[in-house]
Amino acid sequence: MNILGENTHRFVRSLAIAALALVAETSHACTNFIVGKKASADGSVMCTYNADDYGMFIGLCHYPAAKHPKGTMRQIIDWDTHVYHGEIPEAEETYNVIGNINEYQVTIGETTYGGREEMVDNTGILDYGSLIYIALQRSKTAREAICVMTTLAQTYGYCSEGETFTICDPNEAWIMEMMGKGPGSKGVVWVAMRIPDDAICAHANQSRIGKFDMKDKENVLYSKDVIKFARKQGWFTGKDADFSWKNTYAKPDFSGRRYCDARVWSFFNHYKDMSSYLPWALGIDENAEDMPLWIIPNRKLSVKDLEADMRDHYENTPLALDSADMGGGIWQMPYRPTPLSFTVDGKKYFNERPTSTQQTGFSYVSQMRSWLPREIGGILWFGNDDGNMIAYTPVYCCSTERPECYNTPGADAVTFSMRNAYWVCNWVSNMVYPRYSMMFPSLAAVRDSLEQSYFAAQPNIEAHAAQLYAENPEKARKYLNDYSVEKAQQMLHRWQQLATYLIVKYNDMAVKPEENGQFKRTPEGIGARVSRPGYPAAFARKLVKATGNKYQCPE
Repeated sequence: MNILGENTHRFVRSLAIAALALVAETSHACTNFIVGKKASADGSVMCTYNADDYGMFIGLCHYPAAKHPKGTMRQIIDWDTHVYHGEIPEAEETYNVIGNINEYQVTIGETTYGGREEMVDNTGILDYGSLIYIALQRSKTAREAICVMTTLAQTYGYCSEGETFTICDPNEAWIMEMMGKGPGSKGVVWVAMRIPDDAICAHANQSRIGKFDMKDKENVLYSKDVIKFARKQGWFTGKDADFSWKNTYAKPDFSGRRYCDARVWSFFNHYKDMSSYLPWALGIDENAEDMPLWIIPNRKLSVKDLEADMRDHYENTPLALDSADMGGGIWQMPYRPTPLSFTVDGKKYFNERPTSTQQTGFSYVSQMRSWLPREIGGILWFGNDDGNMIAYTPVYCCSTERPECYNTPGADAVTFSMRNAYWVCNWVSNMVYPRYSMMFPSLAAVRDSLEQSYFAAQPNIEAHAAQLYAENPEKARKYLNDYSVEKAQQMLHRWQQLATYLIVKYNDMAVKPEENGQFKRTPEGIGARVSRPGYPAAFARKLVKATGNKYQCPE
């Protein structure tokens, strides 16, 4: 029951939407990468999602499969703010959803780009998060999910800003962009494009769809008034063939290119020389050539590749954050504080915004495989923190029980729990960030060892699951669910050990020696003498350059 009066309800929702607009402007959150099935090493369709927002506390969600009596209504609670928006009729049947993948291996992610503020409809019922999880519960294919999302938004109104959605299944990968039509409109404009099977695509908080072939009914879908609405508003006057979604509804500016499209550029650059598009990513040259929506990679991508891509800090590019500039501190941290821009003596400056960032709430790589039974084919490689600072654990799409570490009673954004993956992973990462070059190798060794063990076990796990499936599909589902829980809890235990190891190993900016995996002791049994590495050479030079002879010892 809605306990808010209608006017109060609308006022609260308006405040919530305004707050979300501010968040999108200041944090430039979220990154998605997309891989067609012929661009992947094993024929999987794959996609990724970094959900980036300060204070976001979201574990591994679960919506069980269910049958609903006719007339059942579903409450719409805003995914970001938890504000009640209203009700819509529930579907007669809904499917099992674990995280952002459902039992049919449909996966949906998103990034927010904002776009024209006047297009936000604060009277709409459906926010972008609700659309995602409702579509996952009602769709067996990516195309069906697109139909569900657009039909619901058109019928009940869409109250979020401009959004880019990744919508994939084991055979097809799609990118869709959607916007409202303004206050009280209860309608949307949208366009969706299928990513070629041999291509990779990405989006990162900047609208990516430009011109599109309206005659290609098989691979391009759109609202009937996608151009007509822009003409009516006076935003577009050219020929239909020249219409560009992003130039009309969300024209890229400096921040959209440098903070957002630069992440796309860096992803593409791993698989094709993108140097000719660097001026676009830098965001300064207004006449720079725009990037294509997708590229054909120079090699096939694996899950391991995508996990590495989610850890990107522009390494080995002109935007690299691992260089020895002052912003990285003594130990060259490839992270920067936010807001992304800051002012000194009246002049505005900025920090780079890479894919890997400290404010990630959860991250995943989704793997969808058409040649396997769907219960075995879909895996969400999941983690609850910055992708660089976690070990992605396998969660099979047939799972109906969540690991406690990803769904911890009592833990939330302001309540720490040693049983919770978000908090234990953040505990570790926030120890490592300030002393990155000193401490990160210890974290990476544990992370990589765990992930490699998952990859090594995967063929045998799935072979046994296939045997069980032939006997009884329910046995296979339980086996894979139990395995998913076991690996997540194993990761948590290993991360708890890592946390205590790091505080002992690197206490007080010194380093304790080890031998055969144990901290060394003297013959008398006390801890061996520590080493004190002091400043890295590059920082020592910067310090001397900045301070002159202030700290120079007398001859």
